[in-house]
Amino acid sequence: MISNDVFPTIRTGSCALDDVGLPKRIIAISDIHGMSGHFDRLVSSLDEIEELEDAAFYILGDMVDRGPDSRGVVNRVIALMDRRKGSLTFIGNHDMWFLRFLRDELDPYEIDMWLTQGGKETLESYGASLAETLASARRLVIEAAPGHCAMLEAAESIALIGDFAFVHAGVDPLRPLDRQSREDCAWIRSPFMRHEGRLSHVVVHGHTPQKGKRPTITENRISIDTGAVYGGLLTAAIIDREHRRLDFVATDGGSIARSDPHRLDRGFGTALEDFTVNQFVGKRFA
Repeated sequence: MISNDVFPTIRTGSCALDDVGLPKRIIAISDIHGMSGHFDRLVSSLDEIEELEDAAFYILGDMVDRGPDSRGVVNRVIALMDRRKGSLTFIGNHDMWFLRFLRDELDPYEIDMWLTQGGKETLESYGASLAETLASARRLVIEAAPGHCAMLEAAESIALIGDFAFVHAGVDPLRPLDRQSREDCAWIRSPFMRHEGRLSHVVVHGHTPQKGKRPTITENRISIDTGAVYGGLLTAAIIDREHRRLDFVATDGGSIARSDPHRLDRGFGTALEDFTVNQFVGKRFA
């Protein structure tokens, strides 16, 4: 893991506190992990829904590693950001590893960890090989896709939009949501996932694959990583803040269907109490 002096507390502007001009409809997708076919299927299907033509896409990190086409996913995300006004990309722990590799900031132990947890597949998607020196592989990636490093550097840590916080991994529940560290936003797991009780915002996140290939909703989080790269599904959470509607759509790379979330009531109710659920995208994904 990385220290806060490398990736300090979120930059000014990463945390949006004012609702004016912010998207009313948001489509959140996380943990694509190089699965470009799944991503294409999901985005193209959502593009066909007229009611979502003004929706912003929030890509909640871990675009790269493990899957076969990290380069293709990053290309697609950059294109999506360009054509969908208000869309944002967030940095995940795997994206952070990749970015630090490109910056030559990983020590030998971190390099070995990254390569064995999906970094090898990422380099191969850019045409690099472990048969080359790491310096040569780094140079090849930067020359092959010069805009990718810049996109990762500009990725958000967290955004607070109305009642929701969007982030890759989660938040430190002991700190205000507008004072989270970049490291926690990308890496945190147990302290966040095990925290019971409501927070100032409902946290929409990925990072931790959910059981049963279904998103999970508690009183304080909407967990949407459904394990696409492990043979699961790639899930999109569709949030209509204006009409208080929420829906989920998922794909295995071929078929696409509405996903019924697992509601986990730990004694505090769930975040769904004020929303109409599975009523947004009509019968298209019945």
